[in-house]
Amino acid sequence: MRQLDYQLRDLETCVLPNVNALAQTDQESLPVWGTLSHFLGHVGSVALGDLRTRMIRQLIRNKVFDGERLLGTRVVAIDGSGHVSFGRRHCQHCLTQTHGDVTSYFHEVLEAKLVTSSGLALSMGSEFIDNRHFDGLPEAGRESRKQDCELKAFARLAAQLKRDFPQLRLCLAADALMACGPVFQACKDHGWHYVLTFKEGRLPAVWEDFQSLMPLVPRQVRRLTPPDQRELEYRWVNGLSYVDDQDRTHTFSAIQCQQTQGDQRTTFAWLTDWPVTPENGMSIAQQGGRNRWKIENEGFNTRKNAGYELEHVYGANEDLLKSYSFLLQIAHMILQLVERGSLLRAAAREYGKTVRGLYGGLHNIARRLLDCLRYRLLPADAFAPDSRIQIRLDSS
Repeated sequence: MRQLDYQLRDLETCVLPNVNALAQTDQESLPVWGTLSHFLGHVGSVALGDLRTRMIRQLIRNKVFDGERLLGTRVVAIDGSGHVSFGRRHCQHCLTQTHGDVTSYFHEVLEAKLVTSSGLALSMGSEFIDNRHFDGLPEAGRESRKQDCELKAFARLAAQLKRDFPQLRLCLAADALMACGPVFQACKDHGWHYVLTFKEGRLPAVWEDFQSLMPLVPRQVRRLTPPDQRELEYRWVNGLSYVDDQDRTHTFSAIQCQQTQGDQRTTFAWLTDWPVTPENGMSIAQQGGRNRWKIENEGFNTRKNAGYELEHVYGANEDLLKSYSFLLQIAHMILQLVERGSLLRAAAREYGKTVRGLYGGLHNIARRLLDCLRYRLLPADAFAPDSRIQIRLDSS
């Protein structure tokens, strides 16, 4: 944020005319970093979150991801992440955690990301986890109320997704924390499918039923050996049931994948509302189950460690922190699409390389874009009505 004052304000650069051309303005000077925060304070996080939503909605309308569907649905991974943390109380809505004599104060966010087999992880919904529901309560009342958490935030996020994408067929992919009655019921109410990580400790009685029933259906198995020499064995059981603490009965299927590579064996398992068959079992496990990790790897880890500084405290104001979070989501979305777009693929082919092989990663692509903004004047004919070009997405 502070680099605005050092990288974009040199009079010898092309930044000012390029920004005027792109924004269709006639400014005589560029803003300093404080102006950006002031501007975002007036715009507000709600408007920026809406911009993010309209961007992903436009991509869906343009059928960009139609080839990435799982049984007719778009896979949306749900996961939480740390947002910002403090050594002392930042605001009255901070979450708190105490270890010994040390209390930490922090904010978290639960995100919904459209994930694809080609590696995209595009934000389409966010619910910030904080103690806003404490507002109006006396201090004693706050101590008796439970803090906000991912499951509480999920109820709000689910309502948000249904409001923003009412007709979209979704398959929610999430970790074992979400394998519970409220999530099952929310998916049923909204007409969504789900593939949730299944672990023994989360639903122990259901896990025991699953393990005891698998030997009774020996034909419900598929084995394959991918080119990397892993041995995969998929087994499944349909018709498992679970009664939640609201006396609601939920029926689903369970899939187990045992992966053997050399002497190492790893077991994965998932719950899904789809009846599993030999034809769809591996797709459900791979696209709905294992692709969920993309929200961690291509999603949060990239935005934390690849120059986006997701966990940096950009200001003291709560809404300003959310505004910067939405800006990072938008930037991450654009860079992912640029990386997989046909323009960079064509440029990389001239050097006999892939886009990653030529540029090294998203952070280097961002630096190249910044250099172009600083040192190359955008030609006037680039803005002519007949100069538009189509950039196609590489889904391989």
